Amino acid sequence: MTAPVFRFAPSPNGELHLGHALSALTNERMAASAGGRLLLRIEDIDIARCNPEFEAGIFRDLAWLGVAYERPVRRQSDHFAEYEAALERLKKDELVYPAFMSRGEIRGAIMDHEASGESWPRDPDGAPVYPGADKQMSQRERRRRINAGAPFAWRLDTAAALARLDGHLSWREWADEAMDGVAEIAADPLQWGDVIIARREIPTSYHLSVVLDDALQGVSHVVRGKDLYFATSVQRLLQQVLGLPQPGYFHHRLITGPDGRKLSKSQRDTGLAALREAGETPESVKAMLERRASDWPHKGRSSP
Repeated sequence: MTAPVFRFAPSPNGELHLGHALSALTNERMAASAGGRLLLRIEDIDIARCNPEFEAGIFRDLAWLGVAYERPVRRQSDHFAEYEAALERLKKDELVYPAFMSRGEIRGAIMDHEASGESWPRDPDGAPVYPGADKQMSQRERRRRINAGAPFAWRLDTAAALARLDGHLSWREWADEAMDGVAEIAADPLQWGDVIIARREIPTSYHLSVVLDDALQGVSHVVRGKDLYFATSVQRLLQQVLGLPQPGYFHHRLITGPDGRKLSKSQRDTGLAALREAGETPESVKAMLERRASDWPHKGRSSP
C-alpha cells in the first residue's frame, strides 16, 4: 500500500507566524500518525512579493521547530511550464476567457447594479464576484485587445466548467486530526464566480498551481487552515475538469489575535523569528498554540 503524502506549502512573501507553525506541526503529527510522508513546497508564483530572504527564513523556522520533511523541496517558480500546459488545456476546452475589466470598471458595474436596489453577490471572502461582462466578447475583439497589449487575466468560466461534469461535485473532509470520521461536503464553486486562473505575465494562479502540484507530488492528504475551506470548491472543480486525482482534506482551526482576526503576514503579526529572538523555545511555542487556538476560536466567514 502506498504511504499517505502530506504537504506544508508556505509562500515566501513574509515571515512565518504562529498560524504557519500550527499548520506545519499538524501536518507533521498527522503524517506520523498515518505512517505517511511530509513534503515541503515553496509556493512562490508571486514573483513580485516573494524573495530568497523569506524563503531562507522558512527553512530556519522549520528547523528550529524540529519539523522534518522530505527533499527535494518543490518550488513553484521552477514549474511555470507545467502550469502553462494546464492553462492551454483549459483554453482549448473553452473553459477560460480573457477578462479585461479594470478595477474601476468592476466598481462601476457593481455601483450601477446596486443603484437599482439589488445587492451584488460576494464570494466567501467578502469580495465582489467578477461581473463577467467581457465573457461574451467575440474572439476577434479578444485577439485585438491582447495584441494591443491590453492588461487582462484568464478567468475560469465556472458555469461552463460545471456543465462539463456528470453528477455531484464534493470533497471528503475529515472530522478531526485523528481522521476518525469523514464527511462528504458538497462543493459550490459558483459562489466564487469566475476566479482568476492565470495572468498575462504569470501563466498560473494559486488555484491552478496548487491542484497541479498536489497531483504531481502525489499528495493524498491536504491539511491546511479553515480560511481555505471554501476555496476547496474551486480546486475540486479544477481537479475534475483536468482529470486530476482527488485528495482528502482536513481544515484545522486557526490561530487568531485578541480581535478575532486570523494572523496575517501583511498585518506584520509576530513572526516565529521574533519569538525565537525573544527567548521562546519550540516547546513554549507549541504550548502557546494550544492556548491561543482554544482561547480565541475563529469566527470568520471561512469557517465551515
